[in-house]
Amino acid sequence: MLKPIKNDGQYEDALARVYSLMQKNIKPDSRESDDLEILSILIKEYENEHYPVPKPNPLEAIKFRLDQMNMSEAELSEILGYRSRKSEILSGKRKLNLSMIRKIVERLHIPAEVLIQAY
Repeated sequence: MLKPIKNDGQYEDALARVYSLMQKNIKPDSRESDDLEILSILIKEYENEHYPVPKPNPLEAIKFRLDQMNMSEAELSEILGYRSRKSEILSGKRKLNLSMIRKIVERLHIPAEVLIQAY
């Protein structure tokens, strides 16, 4: 019987059960596949509450995304409109404005909630 995860001991037990289920060749729509899905949801909720992952720094997120997309900083200049702005932003001398954030969200697909953070 699956129950909510309320402490670290139950969390460790749930992780062990998920690991065990993942080692099996379970069939879709079986009891075991349902257990795996439910346990994964319960684990995720427990981790979000007890081990939250902080949002990345906006500038680091931009640099990381450029790297992921194999884009150069020159291409960021095209997105923002000015080469000098790109340099000022990446060095931290200038803050992102709303127009820049909208363009970055649209082109780089970085969530706005990451870009609006203080840095």
